Order: sequence, then C-alpha cells, then structure tokens
Amino acid sequence: MEWFVELISGSGIAHSILVLALVIAVGLLLGKIKIFGISLGTTWILFFGIFLGHLGLHIDAEVLHFLKEFGLILFIYSIGMQVGPSFFSSFKQGGVTLNLLATGVVLLGVTATCVIHLVTGLPIATMVGILSGAVTNTPGLGAAQQTFSDVTGTTNPTIATAYAVAYPLGVVGIILSLVLFRYLFRINLSQENSTLDEMDDSKLTEAHMFSLSVMNPAIMGKNIREIKKLTDKEFVISRVLHAHTGELAVPQTNTKLNEGDKVLVVSNLKNIDAIEALIGHRIDMNREEWEKLDSQLISRRISISKSGINGRSIGNLRLRNLFGINITRVNRAGVDLIADSRLQLQLGDRVTVVGSEEAIANVEKFLGNSMKRLREPNLISIFIGIALGVLVGSIPFMIPGIPQPVKLGLAGGPLIIAILISRFGPRYKLVTYTTMSANLMLRETGIAIFLACVGLGAGANFVETVVNGGYLWIGYGMIITVVPVLIIGLIGRKICKLNYFSLMGLIAGSMTDPPALAFANASAGNDLPAVSYATVYPLTMFLRVITAQLLILIFL
Repeated sequence: MEWFVELISGSGIAHSILVLALVIAVGLLLGKIKIFGISLGTTWILFFGIFLGHLGLHIDAEVLHFLKEFGLILFIYSIGMQVGPSFFSSFKQGGVTLNLLATGVVLLGVTATCVIHLVTGLPIATMVGILSGAVTNTPGLGAAQQTFSDVTGTTNPTIATAYAVAYPLGVVGIILSLVLFRYLFRINLSQENSTLDEMDDSKLTEAHMFSLSVMNPAIMGKNIREIKKLTDKEFVISRVLHAHTGELAVPQTNTKLNEGDKVLVVSNLKNIDAIEALIGHRIDMNREEWEKLDSQLISRRISISKSGINGRSIGNLRLRNLFGINITRVNRAGVDLIADSRLQLQLGDRVTVVGSEEAIANVEKFLGNSMKRLREPNLISIFIGIALGVLVGSIPFMIPGIPQPVKLGLAGGPLIIAILISRFGPRYKLVTYTTMSANLMLRETGIAIFLACVGLGAGANFVETVVNGGYLWIGYGMIITVVPVLIIGLIGRKICKLNYFSLMGLIAGSMTDPPALAFANASAGNDLPAVSYATVYPLTMFLRVITAQLLILIFL
C-alpha cells in the first residue's frame, strides 16, 4: 500500500494527473445537479478543487502554474475561434443597438467595481475576482490572475476566492433580474410573440426562392451578366424556363432572357421588390413545380472540403463556365447565404448546386465533398494561432497614465489572434475550419483544467478568508450583478423598445451566462434569446477579458 499512499500524498507527475483528473471528474458530476432548475455546470470543478485544496491535497507549484496557464490558453483560443466569424458582423444593423447596451452593462459593472474598491479599500485584485464571479465570466478571472502575476511576479489567491464566493449568487441574480423584468414591464408573452416577425431581421437577410416572369422590355434580349450590372442587389438566377422552346436550363452568364421566360431567383426578402421591378412580376410557381420540370437537372448540396477552395470567391472559381452548373445558395453555420459571385467560400461551407448528373459529379470532385476530411482537426492553424497569440500577448506597449508597459498577456493575446484568424484566415488561404464538436472539446478541456488548478491553488486559505470578512464579498457581488442589469434593462425596454425575448438574450449575453440563456430560451419557447445572446457575446467576451486586465494595471 506504500505505492498508493505515495501516489496520493506525493508530488510527482502521476500524483498531479491523478488529482487533476479526480477534481475534474467529480466536479463535472456535481455540475449535473440542478437546484430549482439551475445548475452551476463546470464551476463545480472550481468548488471541488477548493474543497480538496482545503483538505491539504496539492500539486507541485510549477506544474500547477503550467497546467493553469495552458488550460486558460486552450479555453480562450477556442472561444476566439468560436466567436471570430461573427465578431465583426455582429455590429451590423440591429446588432449595433444590442452591442451598445451590452457594452453599457460591462462598463457599469466596471464602474461599480471601482466605486466599491475606493469606498471599502478592498484590494483591486480581490475586487476584480468579485467582478468576474458576479458576471459569471471565467476568462476575466484568468486574465486578472495572469496580469497580476505579470505585474507583481507573484500570485494572489484572493482573486479566485472572491470569484468562487460571488459566482453562485451571480447566476441567481441574473435570472431573478429577468423574472423581475417580466413583472415590472407587465410582459404578455403572447403579445411579445406576435411582434417577432416584425423585429426579426434575420429572416429578411436569409436566402429565399422566388419565381418571376420576364416582363421588362429593358432587359429583353440581354444576357444575365448585363442584367446583373443594372442593379447592386444580390441575386442568383437558378433556372430559366424559355417561353418559346419550353426548354428548362441552368443559366450561364451569357444566357439571354426574353419576354415570357420564367426564372427561379434566389435572393433575400429585402431585395426581392427591386429585383421584381427589374425583371418582371412574381408568379405562383413553387419549387416543387420547378423540380417536376427537371427531367435532366438535379439539385445537390456539396461540402467544401478541399483547402485550395478556401478563401476563393464563387466568381473566381468560374464553375458555370467550366462545368455548366449553377450555385444557388451557400449554407454556412446553418444559415443560407445568397451565392453572390463576390462571396468567398470557406472550408465547411455547403453549397447548393444545380445541373446535370454528370456536371454535378465533376463539381463534387472539384470541391471535395469529403466529410472525413472535414472531421480531421486542422491542428496546424490551431497551434500557429496559439503561438502567435502568445507572441502578441507578450509584446509590451505603453498606455498614457500607466507607469509601466502593458501586455495583453496569455488571455488577451490568444483571444485577439483567434478572432482575427477565424475571421480573416480564409481570405489568405489559411484553413481555420474546426468542427463544432472539436472546438467544444478543446474549450471544455481547457476550462476544466484551468478551474481545477485555480480551485486547488485557492483552497488552502478559502475558509479563513471567507470567515475573516470574505462574506461581505457576496453583497458586493450582488451590487455588481444587479445594478447594471436593472439600469440597462430599463433603457433597453423603455427607450430602445426591445422585445422581451431579445432583452433576456441581451442580459444573458452581456453576462456571458449560459444558465441564464437556458432559462431565457425555456421561458420564450423560441430562439430569439439565443440570437441576441450570440449577437452580443463576442464583443462582451472581449471586453470582459480586457477590462479585467486594465483594472489590475490601472489601480495596482
């Protein structure tokens, strides 16, 4: 039994892995427990790590530090890869209002943190831990710990302790605020549902199919290339039924349209009126009727799996001229996009192709359509990105008013690089595609390792800290949680006239809080809270990480 005692109480690699695995496994099991329908999820890893740390179970300090930082990098980088593609587009149209309100929640929380710090004299490192727990933001905790270590050369266990103390009521406080809004604003859920179609812009921008009859004398006899130059609206003509011959064809750029020809057009609801005015009036001919005419034509979805296609535009590929087919739609992350010639294809896109059986078979070989290839993780781009993130995070730069150079650190650097690579990488032929399951695996592994290490490191002094005044941190955390949410909630509903479902998603996203999102989705019975959550999540996550670092740098 000596080997077992040494394995449990020793300090070797086997001991470290055993303890880490035990903390993560038990923490995840406890995370499945729900109280009043609410679960703290992976945060139980932190709490169980604190418990074992309090009992005296430890990991070698250097090993613990390495594992914690490596877990943080994996987590932060996978978050950046997830939010990157939608980060910049989230500022468009209605997303501007939502992101401004979410920014308001972040800044009000930071302001409340500064006020409490100045009034109580509580160290800023502890206050940032309370802030991260109150807004349920683990990357902010990691960024604060890493920045404190960079600046002082030491660690501060009260950051993790404060986070653990404030986190549970942070989750509860956000959900209670959503419930309060429902009664405060006297929300009628059926009435809110009746306004969804008016407020949901996503339906207006997704690709739809329309049938038109050519009636405009100005375009008769012109080919499709010439017709598309007459408008700046995005549209694709999928099929043409020639009136004189009765022939159904996949149009080429030189295909001419004549009076009475019927065309199947792919565009969005915002553009269709302008396209109808250009070509001719809409006719009642649905997709099924077109398919009945397709004796020699078929429609098939093909996945882009060849890296050589990554970043190239549809027009640049010249598929119409080379294969005699037509791409009508591009499905990216579950959303159908119009196959405009300027649209750049990315690995993992699914394109809807119309043409003959033989032509589509040739296009399939050209584009790849290999699901096996898509399931293979692109580890090269992942580790290149992590290396660049660490490099960028280590570059010192000066900010006016701060006496010493500032670094983005191991949290900020990988986050920014991941966002940039996932958004712009395909433009420079860099394959950044990662399946959702692979990204989730990377993210959850990283956060599990990070939380386990943080808990084990903070456990030794946890109870003593809470007893000696740490219980007050719960109240400070509730202030940081509730006050910004109530203020922005009032502004969002009364001034910006947000739908209640959008408001719930905004609040959950501004707090990066999955339990609150789950509650909002269950209450709404639709996906509008998830849409708002996804709209503000990228910017909010970025701001939470950066502001946590800035608070340490400015006040320390």
